[in-house]
Amino acid sequence: QVQLVESGGGLVQAGGSLRLSCAASGRTFSSHAMGWFRQAPGKERYFVAAISGSGGTTYYADSVKGRATISRDNAKNTLYLQMDSLKPEDTAVYYCAATYGRTWSSGNVDCWGQGTQVTVSS
Repeated sequence: QVQLVESGGGLVQAGGSLRLSCAASGRTFSSHAMGWFRQAPGKERYFVAAISGSGGTTYYADSVKGRATISRDNAKNTLYLQMDSLKPEDTAVYYCAATYGRTWSSGNVDCWGQGTQVTVSS
């Protein structure tokens, strides 16, 4: 089973930037597509971005397209999410997710991190 540990969350002003990281261990990192989800208080968990095992294919939710960049360093077993032009509505707990395949499908997520809080002040 893979273990996922997020970091990089915090408090930032609207218009600012943050880079989230997710350190993975326990299985061959490059063999698995990875993604980010977020959950605001009282709301469901929503998809944010995903990346294939090789890093060659990325996907973004419309709400973050143009403001977020997902990337991975397979040599370091680490997933990243760069968020720019942050808005108060980006405030949420951000979760790293791993799938059991090389290509992304939300239905294939089989492991979650513990989450990292991102708070954007207006």
